[in-house]
Parts: sequence; structure tokens; C-alpha cells
Amino acid sequence: MSLRLGDTAPDFTANTTDGQISFHEWLGDSWGLLFSHPADFTPVCTTELGMTALLKDDFAKRGVKIIAVSVDDLDSHRRWIPDIEEVNNVKFNFPIIADEGRKVAELYDMIHPNASEKATVRSVFIIGPDKKIKLTLTYPASTGRNFQEILRVVDSIQLTSNYSVATPADWKQGEDTIVSPSISTEDAIKKFPKGVKEVKPYLRYTPQPNVD
Repeated sequence: MSLRLGDTAPDFTANTTDGQISFHEWLGDSWGLLFSHPADFTPVCTTELGMTALLKDDFAKRGVKIIAVSVDDLDSHRRWIPDIEEVNNVKFNFPIIADEGRKVAELYDMIHPNASEKATVRSVFIIGPDKKIKLTLTYPASTGRNFQEILRVVDSIQLTSNYSVATPADWKQGEDTIVSPSISTEDAIKKFPKGVKEVKPYLRYTPQPNVD
């Protein structure tokens, strides 16, 4: 059965390029980005893991730990990393899980037989400090992910988990947010001192509350 938003992210023990980890213990109180790639030494995956390495500091600023997984073994991962570094001009800086037994892939439903019986699809899981799944995304093997979009979603999830707001289509950091429908306009005006703009009774905007 596939995982759903709000489910507890399954815990597991696995070997990685940074040593053996217990997933929940490794996460600690941090947010987590767990993402799968179909196979080592493949073109799209080489660009994706390189981009993630380049953006590691941006994820770290948001308190997000990064970990990748595929069904290749540890030796394959280690032989592949120099290619990632060369192609993307980056020092590789996060662990890759060696999941040749498909334990993690099966726990997280990362193998979709109608797409491939052997390789993992491009799955993305954002996991909160409470170990609950906050986001799932699935891409086909032929389409590389937009990691700037994943950062944008992290910003939205972290904002909306702490304030009574939602984010509109194409929202980015610093832009106006939407007042939660559960709050009356009268209460919203008191709650959001920066102002409330009513477009429709059910659509009220307010400046992002955690930005000065």
C-alpha cells in the first residue's frame, strides 16, 4: 500500500556511502528529503544528484537533511560519485543508500512495475521533524526533477505549519499568503497586523507573516 500524507515515514536501517544509519535516528529533529533515483551511472540521475549537492546549503538553511536511494550497491555508488562531482563541478556531500535488497524501495513503494520491474521511479518524500510525511512526488525516469521547486515546497510547508495561512499558485518566499478559510475576516485583521486584502469572502491575502 502506498504511503499517504500524514503517515509516519517508515523507519529502516541501511548501509549508505556515509556508513550505516537508522533512518529516524539519522533524521533526529530535522526535516528530511528522501529521494530515489532509478540507477547509478545514468545521465538524468547524474545531473539530479549533482544539483542536490549544489543546493545542500540551501536545504540546510531550512533544517532539511538530504538522503538519496537506489537499488545499486555501495561499491557502485562510490564508483559513481566521482562522475557526479566532475560533471557538476561539485563536492559530493550527502549519503546515498545502498538498497540492493529493495527494502527501502518496497517500504516507500518506489518500484512501479508498469514503469520498470527493477528500477526505482523518481520518488520524493519530504518528512517533518515529527517523522510524518508532508509531501510525496513521483516523476517518470525520463524527467529530471526541479529541485528549486522542492525548496519552494519546503518553504511553503514550513510556513503553513507555523502560521494560519496557505500559499497560492506559484508562491515564492516573500510574496503574499492566503488567510486560512477557518479564520473569519474580523479575526484575521486582528491576527495579521500587516493587513488583510479581501478578494472574495473565501479568498483573503496577507503579507507573509514571518518576513519583516
